[in-house]
Amino acid sequence: MAHDPIPMLAKAQPHSEECAGAEVASRVTGATSSESLEEAEVLQAHIKAGSVAQIVVAVIAVLGLIYVLKLVLITTLTSLLLAFLLEPFASSLGRIGLPRWAGALLSVLLMVALALCLTLFFYSRAVDFAAALPNYSGKIHDALGNLRSQSKKIEEGTRSVIGSLPASKQPVPVEVQESPGLSRLVSAGSGVVGEVLLAISFIPFLVYFMLTWKDHAHSATVQLFPKEHRLTAFRTVGRISTMIRGFIAGNILVGFLNSIVSSIVFWLLGIPYFYFLGTISGFVSLVPYLGIFLALLPPLAGGIETLNKTGVVVVLATVILLHILTMNVLYPKIVGKRLRLNPLAVALALLFWAWIWGGMGLLLAVPIVGATKIVCDHVDSLRGFGAWLGD
Repeated sequence: MAHDPIPMLAKAQPHSEECAGAEVASRVTGATSSESLEEAEVLQAHIKAGSVAQIVVAVIAVLGLIYVLKLVLITTLTSLLLAFLLEPFASSLGRIGLPRWAGALLSVLLMVALALCLTLFFYSRAVDFAAALPNYSGKIHDALGNLRSQSKKIEEGTRSVIGSLPASKQPVPVEVQESPGLSRLVSAGSGVVGEVLLAISFIPFLVYFMLTWKDHAHSATVQLFPKEHRLTAFRTVGRISTMIRGFIAGNILVGFLNSIVSSIVFWLLGIPYFYFLGTISGFVSLVPYLGIFLALLPPLAGGIETLNKTGVVVVLATVILLHILTMNVLYPKIVGKRLRLNPLAVALALLFWAWIWGGMGLLLAVPIVGATKIVCDHVDSLRGFGAWLGD
């Protein structure tokens, strides 16, 4: 019995059409899924770019605020350093039964009295030194004459070289400016001096309130964090307090040692006001990078009448050796072990804060980066950065 092929083809056609449809559907689905993956990747890239842009904008905004509010921040940080320095004395007064506010007030009054005494002492010595400065006019005139003769020779040599070149026929424009008078200089600087004096007048009050409300501020700061992080915050604040007190005490000790050695050397050389100049040179030498140049100015200016060439060499050798010994031996032993910072991090911090705040940035950069390292050491996501800052 012969079978009809037409029904067989009719049955085969639906099956082949289903396979073709399934294949087309799978292709469409694959294309759709690949397009969706590409769209997801593009979306993630846009999200990452937006996050980076937000971070950059936030960093720029923070830097702008730090620069604009530099007077307020410098005053606050200076008051904070002084409060950390006076806190052990105020606490010891509290242990003998004196109320906290009375201990804080007595500490601040002693600090202000000490500052006034030192200011009057150094001011009187500076006035005496300025009064005696005209006696050194002969050597100053000779030194300036030598410099003028050397500069004149260089100028004449430069003119001889320039004179051999073809002269330009175009006229050189000359701008004439009026020299500023004393009244204009005073009026221009009065605003800055007034702001600095206003900021200094706030420091005793800030120190007093920081000492009085120290426990409240400490506990309130810890309460800002979630419960699971409060113990870490408490330890972090404690370590920062210990670091700042150690930093200040170490600088005072190193500066005192430098002052003693400098004063003895200046006394042996016969420099007038050796105790005054030695103290300035010893403590100024602690200023990072610029200290070695600033420490040379007081003894060289004070000994311009008494120092010969050998004395100048002795002063140079003393100041340079003291600076090298301080920064490479005493400072790491006394101060560095409390900070645990590597030299590269310190150098970058000094560069950054000097750019933001000028001279005060050099003085506050090290405790700021030290506190930053302590915070990074106690935050899991920032421990890598803390390890980079460490020694």
